[in-house]
Amino acid sequence: MANIITCFRILVSFALLFFPLHSVPFYSLYLTAGISDMVDGMVARRTNTTSEFGARLDTAADFVFVVICLIRLLPVMDIPTWLYVWIGVIALIKGISIVSGYVMQKRFVAVHTVMNKVTGALLFVLPLTIPLIEPSHGAIVVCAIATFAAIQAGHLIRSGDERIGH
Repeated sequence: MANIITCFRILVSFALLFFPLHSVPFYSLYLTAGISDMVDGMVARRTNTTSEFGARLDTAADFVFVVICLIRLLPVMDIPTWLYVWIGVIALIKGISIVSGYVMQKRFVAVHTVMNKVTGALLFVLPLTIPLIEPSHGAIVVCAIATFAAIQAGHLIRSGDERIGH
């Protein structure tokens, strides 16, 4: 059941390509995708059906959702250069953490910390705030928390902390 919900999120994500940005159908689909992302994991844990395949499918669904949102949102946003640089630094920190985790532990590792979840929640909410708040102002908050989360995750990966998941 959890994998069906995850596949549904992939379909809903693709549907975002066909509705006007900032329209009721777009926001409805956007919220549906976000809610399904929270629900699939809960369903898998409650039904004791968690699996490596399900985790990878969830990651793929997240990737599809993020890429489609970027395709829709970036063309209409005026993002300052400094913000692109900051996002690049966060990506670099995360990339270094992934590589160092692989070198040290001989496997790809990911951390599921509270700060990573807070970052994900703020990233999800950010597009919903565009009509109300200047996107770069909201992005400052998200990037500050994402920077901390990336540094924390890198530390946990390098230290082999037990909060590390596959």
